[in-house]
Order: sequence, then structure tokens, then C-alpha cells
Amino acid sequence: MQEIWIDYLNAIDAKALALSNDEILDAVTKALDAQGRGETVIEPRVHLVPESSDKGHFNVLRGYVKPLDYAGVKVVGDFVDNYKQGLPSELAVLNLFDPRTGVPKAIIDATAITDMRTGAVTAIGARHLARKDSKILGHIGARGTSYWNVRLLDHIFDFDEIRVHSRRPESRDAFAARLEKDLGKKIIVTDNWEDCLKGADIMIEASRLPEPTPLFKTAWVKKGAFVVPYGTMSALEFDLTDIMDKVVVDDWGQCGPGRPFGALRRHVDEGKVTAKTLHAEIGQIVCGAKPGRESDEETILFWHRGLSTTDVALGAAMVEKAKRMNIGQRLRFA
Repeated sequence: MQEIWIDYLNAIDAKALALSNDEILDAVTKALDAQGRGETVIEPRVHLVPESSDKGHFNVLRGYVKPLDYAGVKVVGDFVDNYKQGLPSELAVLNLFDPRTGVPKAIIDATAITDMRTGAVTAIGARHLARKDSKILGHIGARGTSYWNVRLLDHIFDFDEIRVHSRRPESRDAFAARLEKDLGKKIIVTDNWEDCLKGADIMIEASRLPEPTPLFKTAWVKKGAFVVPYGTMSALEFDLTDIMDKVVVDDWGQCGPGRPFGALRRHVDEGKVTAKTLHAEIGQIVCGAKPGRESDEETILFWHRGLSTTDVALGAAMVEKAKRMNIGQRLRFA
């Protein structure tokens, strides 16, 4: 058999690549555009729960992006108490394969990929679905993906006001300090959900609740707002979707009935949000097949659960940049 070598990028390599905001957004946009054009395969994620979901679980995501000529599988752990051991809540590995032969092409530390691609999907969603003059961001949650939500959203909108909240004071204070350092602007830290979210132009909910709890109040959402809830357990009041002019998802195959977890899980399972009432998948909007925001008066909700194809796209971008920069290792496979 011919020699097979695998590109290996560890966490140190991923950091050294220092992908720019635009490099991240461009890579994820390519995946979403391909999805909208029917050039991807997205298998609904599966879960491995070692003990109980309130402690943590593994997500296994599988996807194929034809224009990039890669298939990929990512395994990411999501364990809420990891901070007690000085670990991020999410640790991940991405494997990239040749889609025609199955030959493994790359192994990549995907912890940063998970965070960056989630923030990019949030930001790209806002680019198409939020008001162009959005100036106030309210963000619940301070886990790894939250940083890239705020950073990439601010890159697009240059907010006048950014409010953040999370359950633990030390977490939200550290989150705000990091953002202030990197964004060069004041961050407002709030000790409750209402002060963080009420009246914001863009409202992001990335909480880590042990069970569904309606902490995000419908009354706080102003006309024309853009709402992105993606906590594992729903924080929404059940009537939130009643005030929405459009509901958009990343992939209905993952959001549809019978799947576990997610911000709109009850809404879907009880028939309040269906394939017929859905406005679009975000890929359809990115590729131009369906419209995004059509007026400043529209109130829009975007629910994303995480796309394997965006992992593949960002991993591919990292492999290509690593080759240009001579970063990483080559592992002998066969």
C-alpha cells in the first residue's frame, strides 16, 4: 500500500495560526453557501452521555463539503464543571478524510474550531438577519463560544454598547475583562438576565442550564430585534416564537422533531415551529435562494445547533494556512 501521511495540528499549532476575523468568517461562509446550494451532507449529530446530561456529554458531528473535497467527523465533549479542573467546558478533535477513498487527511485540535465556527455562524446570521444599524448587544453566557460570538459580531457591527451576563460572577467578570482587552471598548457586566437583554438590538442566549427554565422573557424583545438562542437546555418562554416574523435555523434535519436538547426543542416537538412555518435554513439565505431581513420592523429568531460542515470548512482553512506557514506535524499512518 502507498504511504499515507496525516496533517496533525495540536492546540498550540491552532493558536499559532492566529486566524483573523475575516478568515474565520470567510471559511464558514463557504460552508453555509455550499449547504444552501445542496453541495453538502449533514448527518444529524449523535450524543454519548456517560452518566447524565446535566454533568456533560459528547457530541459527534459528521459532514461533507463538496467544494472543499473533504468529509469530516468531530467529537466534542461538553462538560459543565470542567472549570473546576482548569479545563474549558468543550474539548474537541476533528478528523478530515478524502471523501472518495476514505483516506484520513488531517487530525486537528478542534476546541478552538468549535468556538470560532459557532461565533461565526452567529455573526453571519446577524449579517443577514439583524438590522444593519444594530448598536446594542446583550449576551447571556461566558463559555468558549461566547467570546467568538461577541468578537465577530462586534467586528461586523462595531457596537456602542455590549452587555454580558453569566451565572458565576467570576466567570462574567473574566469574560468582560478579556473582551475589553481584545475589543478595546467598555463592556457592561450585569448580574441578571433582564438588565443584559431587555431592549437590545441583538440578543444572544448561550446559557448552560441543567434543565429547561424560562429565564429569557418574551416581553424584553423589542420590535425589530434579532434573537439567537442556542443553549443546550431551553431558556425561552414558550410564546417567544409568537412575536417572530421569521424563524431561521441552521439545519432542519438537526432541529426537527425527535431530536434531543436545544433552545426550541419544546416548540418543535409540540408543533409550534415546523418545517412549514420555518422561513429558511441559514445556508439558503447565504447563497441567495431565500431572503434574509427584508425590513427594519421584522423581529427575527435564528436557532443554530452546530453544523459539522462549518467544522470541516474551518479545519480545511487551518490545514491550508498551516502548510503555507510550515506549522504542525506530519504523522505516518500507513
